[in-house]
Amino acid sequence: MLDLFKESKGDHLLPVREEELSDQAVIAELHQLKKELGDRVCVLGHHYQSNEIIQFADIRGDSLALAKHAAEAEAEYIVFCGVHFMAETADMLTGPEQSVILPDLNAGCSMADMAQSEGILKCWQQTAEASSDTVVPITYINCSAELKAFVGDHGGAICTSSNARKVIEWAFEQGQKLLFFPDQHLGRNTCFEMGVGLDEMVVYDPNQYQGGLTTEELKKAKVILWYGYCSVHQGFTAEQIDNVKQEKPNTTVIVHPECSFEVVQAADLAGSTSYILEQIEAAASGSSFAVGTEINLVNRLAEQFPDKDIFSLSPYQCLCTTMYRVRPRWLLASFRSMVQNKPINVIKVPDSTTESSLKALERMLAI
Repeated sequence: MLDLFKESKGDHLLPVREEELSDQAVIAELHQLKKELGDRVCVLGHHYQSNEIIQFADIRGDSLALAKHAAEAEAEYIVFCGVHFMAETADMLTGPEQSVILPDLNAGCSMADMAQSEGILKCWQQTAEASSDTVVPITYINCSAELKAFVGDHGGAICTSSNARKVIEWAFEQGQKLLFFPDQHLGRNTCFEMGVGLDEMVVYDPNQYQGGLTTEELKKAKVILWYGYCSVHQGFTAEQIDNVKQEKPNTTVIVHPECSFEVVQAADLAGSTSYILEQIEAAASGSSFAVGTEINLVNRLAEQFPDKDIFSLSPYQCLCTTMYRVRPRWLLASFRSMVQNKPINVIKVPDSTTESSLKALERMLAI
């Protein structure tokens, strides 16, 4: 067998890309090694993964569902076919005898990367100085372990796109102001649905001086939204909805709440990934859906329900490029390393960060 690894910076090893192996050979060996590993490995596949990867997943789901399965899994190795923050969450929920592996360490999340510690601390300090109101931090689960830990240490909670409303309602029972990380659109859409006016919300942009806000604006605001967004869901527009309605007036437009306010308001339905799946599955045969979310999931839904007309709201390929970094050759290297009992690309969150993060997660679960 050819050399499997090459040295890389840090404590990790990266797989050599064996170009002489055909794609078919890679897939065949993946099946063989997965069978050989048996119960030692549990492969978690996010809905946005390509079919090349998802075929090897023992469990498919969104980030929270997969984290729950990671917590329940008894396997020695948890291979998370997703992005970095998801693997971090899985590591925090698994035992010390288990290893969480991310096939490509470069599979990050641009939205999670938009919230860095220096800016977070500045925002927190400015908000505290602007008002004597109690500020409750809430973070979308799609964020770094570092941000989860900050929220946990400051009396806040984690939320998902499914339970954001319940968590925000809880936050307003704890204090007068909400500081919502890192996705401004989920925060805005959820708060507006709850009756909070757009004029009561401001956006804190860490790239601008003092977040681009005056002390008076921070003082008056009921909701402070961090300037973060999903690059995939940012690609959907109200104009696309208008075009669909003109061409196919009987089509239901269903979008994810990470889409902009204008898109969510113009859509027929909006909800989490699980909500989208449930709505399409329950719809009558012959139904038509224009879906505003990642293209791999949309295409898979179209394959799963051939009796329904399911297509992407956008005419362009709204692909999560960081999720797409998890490719079969990288997964193969992960499998080979486990067979040799020398796992690569193991994700390990420091114990102190885990302890603080779990405070925020446990508050969410209690809610």
